[in-house]
Order: sequence, then structure tokens, then C-alpha cells
Amino acid sequence: MADFFNPTEEHKQLREMVRSFAEREVAPQAEEHDRAERFNVDLFRRLGSELGLLGVTVPLEFGGSGMDATAAVIVHEELAAADPGFCLAYLAHSMLFVNNLAVNGNDDQRQRILPGACDGTLIGGMCMSEPNAGTDVLAMGTVAREDGDHFVLDGQKMWITNGAISDSELGDVFLVYAKQEERSSRALSLFLVEKGTPGFSLGQKIHNKLGMRASTTAELVFDGVRVPKENLVSAPGGAVKSMMRNLAIERVTLAAMSLGIARRSIEIMNDYARDRAAFGQPLNRFGQIQRHIAESYAEYMAGRAYTYQVASQLSLDAFGNRLDSDGVKLYCSTMGKNVADRAIQVLGGYGYVGEYQVERLWRDAKLLEIGGGTIEAHHKNMTRDLSGLDKLL
Repeated sequence: MADFFNPTEEHKQLREMVRSFAEREVAPQAEEHDRAERFNVDLFRRLGSELGLLGVTVPLEFGGSGMDATAAVIVHEELAAADPGFCLAYLAHSMLFVNNLAVNGNDDQRQRILPGACDGTLIGGMCMSEPNAGTDVLAMGTVAREDGDHFVLDGQKMWITNGAISDSELGDVFLVYAKQEERSSRALSLFLVEKGTPGFSLGQKIHNKLGMRASTTAELVFDGVRVPKENLVSAPGGAVKSMMRNLAIERVTLAAMSLGIARRSIEIMNDYARDRAAFGQPLNRFGQIQRHIAESYAEYMAGRAYTYQVASQLSLDAFGNRLDSDGVKLYCSTMGKNVADRAIQVLGGYGYVGEYQVERLWRDAKLLEIGGGTIEAHHKNMTRDLSGLDKLL
């Protein structure tokens, strides 16, 4: 019988490997690193050096594993079930930076950067959001001007995952979106910017976040940063196309993170309701509790089927996936948050403290309604795309 969620033997083996590693190595450290607001850099590097996961979608010739969107979904679901914060750092590196460069960069850029990014030597991220520009990407203020054989970047980027790997240390390499206003007010370009480039600095590491505390979030500053022209990714002013190609896999893997959160929340509340007794019988004999568990499972499975169906049809270097990549993240992000909320309710007071994990899962889940596109942006995009259809399949 075909396995919809593990369509090939390779996918099945991948899931078994990642789940084993996540349960053995990732889950035990999750609470400690959440409380300390600390990124587990050493464990992260092992995803590349030992498991080959940091370049899961990158061609073999550039040091990756050469797998597809379904493989990326499997990895994110399994890691998020153990530690969503750690998984978010993985997504920012493997999807927003590594996959983005693999799809949109040239061979020289790929050969120079990707092997180190795939084996964990380099930790990367992507810089789009700014203090005054998030969903409204074209309102960004970071600018790039040509100066001989360089571009000069000035501006700030905000909410950058992997922007810092400690309180004071920058990540290693970033893809940075900036305006080229001499071309057009709507022209964005994409640049490779490496740690150590004069003028490129860590503004601040963001502390006291609601959730995803095991991944670092930072403000990055660009003050006359001279970037050689060979670090321009794709054509000058052509970064909107690069962005759109990568947004689809970003949103599908963010949906997969919500699946991991939902699955773990269901497992925890199911175990608790089976083992905990009230009024002389297990909690799962009471209709109110049964509703929380049953609806959570049904919604999780619906979101899982949607996510894997979209992933199975997703070509990493193509356009035209926005309706369902937005749709699957819209559904799954709220679903994951709601399932974690129900788990807290089932556990009562125990759900409100860190020992049982669900309060952390609930805090982490909220970001997925904001990051990678807000749910309001998905509403806008989907309605716009649907307006051109007369009938649905």
C-alpha cells in the first residue's frame, strides 16, 4: 500500500533517521535552550556534518542531499515535534538561505558557499524584514547603489533568524534584499553578504520573545557595506522573482513545523487524558476532553494531507504555487496553535508549566501565524489568486 506521507523508501528512511535523532538529541535539550534563549550551535552543525540535512534540497554537486520538497517537509515536521525553536533556525538556514542560493545563485556562488553551508561550517540566514517594513516588502528602506565594481548597501534589517548565533556574534553569511532605486522604486536586488565585511554589524540580539526562544533573532546594520558585484544573486533588480520562487517552499515547510507542533501536542494530551483520573475514571471518558482530542487529531490529519499534497507537486525552481503554499500555511499555522491550546486545556495546571512541554509548543506556535507571511497576507494573496478562477477542481 502506498504511504502518502513517505512516498518512497528514501523518504521513509529519512523520516526514521530524523525522528530518531530528534527524540534522542533534540528533544532533551529543548527546555534548557528555550529558557536560556540560546541557540544550540553545536547540535545544529551536527545536522550537516552527521546527517546531511542542512542542504536537503541542494544538488549533490554542491554538497547537498539532492532531495525534494517532500523530504524538506518530513525534516521540518520531525524536528518541530521535538523543538520548534531549533527547527526555526534550521528552516532559516536550509530553506531561506541554502535553498534560496541553490535555486537563484550562479555556479560560482553555489560552489563557493554551499558546501560549507551544507556541512555546517557556515550558518546562514535571509534578510528581508526591516523595522518599518514587513509584509509591505516594497516599503523597505535598505538601498544598494552601484560604485564601480561594487555595490554599497545602507540600511537596517529586523527580525532576522540566525542573524546572531550568540549574544554578540553574527551569523556567517546572509542573502540580503535591497532596493536599487536608480532602476525603479519597485526594483529589488539580492546580495550575498558575509560576516567580516566592513560596515556590516550586529545591531542587537532580540531578547524576551514570546516563543521560538531557542532560535536567535537579531537586528542587522548595513553602514556603507561594499559588496563585490560577483555577490549579486540573479539579475540586478530581479530579486522579486527570486523571492517568489523561494516563498513557496518556505511556507510549505512552515506549515510542516505546525504539523510537528500539533502532533506532539496531541501525543501529550492523549497520554495525559488516558493516564489521569478524575471522579473515578480516566479523563478521556469525559465528552469535553474527547472533543479536544478528537477534533485535534482530525484537524492535524487534514492539515498533514494538505501539506504533503502541496509538497508532492512543488517544483523548487518554479513559480505558480502561491495559492496552495499560502493556503497550507494559513490552515496549518492556526491549526497548530489551536491544538497546542487544547492540549494546555486538557492538562489544566500541568499544561501551564514547562515540564509538560505544551506551554512551550503553544508559545512557539504563535509565530507561525506571523513569520513567513502573516495570515492576513495569505488571505489577501489567496483571494487575489482565486478571483481569476471560475471553477475549482
